[in-house]
Amino acid sequence: MSKPHLELSSVSMSFPTAKGDFLALDNINLKLDQGEFVSLIGHSGCGKSTVLNIVAGLLQATQGGCMLDGKEVNEPGPERAVVFQNHSLMPWMSAYQNVELAVNQVFGKTMGRKERREWIIHNLELVHMDHALDKRPDELSGGMRQRVGIARALAMQPKVLLMDEPFGALDALTRAHLQDSLMEIQQSLNSTVIMITHDVDEAVLLSDRIVMMTNGPQATIGEILSVKLPRPRNRVALAEDSEYNHLRQEVLQFLYEKQKKVQPLRTSARASAGPLVKAAHRG
Repeated sequence: MSKPHLELSSVSMSFPTAKGDFLALDNINLKLDQGEFVSLIGHSGCGKSTVLNIVAGLLQATQGGCMLDGKEVNEPGPERAVVFQNHSLMPWMSAYQNVELAVNQVFGKTMGRKERREWIIHNLELVHMDHALDKRPDELSGGMRQRVGIARALAMQPKVLLMDEPFGALDALTRAHLQDSLMEIQQSLNSTVIMITHDVDEAVLLSDRIVMMTNGPQATIGEILSVKLPRPRNRVALAEDSEYNHLRQEVLQFLYEKQKKVQPLRTSARASAGPLVKAAHRG
């Protein structure tokens, strides 16, 4: 049996407080395959962001740990790129320069100047932003800024793309366009993606599996739902698809009826027993 691409084993996370330790995550066990798109969903405070930060190497688990391709994750690294809800672009730099910053850090010693320029433009083309190379963030819309942030992350050639509600601050139409772009990019690059979302439709549309978190404290994985909808996926066609609506109903039922039950992980009848992700301190 081959080793999992990404694995969280017995992960628990405590934070010190004036009243003693606060147990945010309790015994998270997940395995992720190469090229999987996994969404973490749950109410605020269920630990989604804590899980993401442990995979990113920004936090060290109190117990257990994270392994990526057989190596322990204990610090940030370019093989794990993070896209936040806030684009986090340097405001004085152009779109090109923001991507260049990441490329120079990762490939400054292995790529020549011409090769780096071609690579930067290629990644901006992936997110349909090559027309705005010289524009600064304040000259771009929210959706365009987020596209540049995604291009910057992709340009690092990460093994895992971590996304913390990347479309949460965008209007519905822009959000839909970016979701479609992300599906296209992920399929073409076979990227492994872990995304936090509060949007049920987004989770079902984008994911191979949905990890549903119980409420904190002591948040854990309540259920894992496998999404077998064929790709490529068309949001308009799926609106009338019975399987899509069934999956959507399962997630809603968990969020509104089961999320308080801290019980052993059960894999949905429609879910496969494989990979997925964990919980967080602040969600």
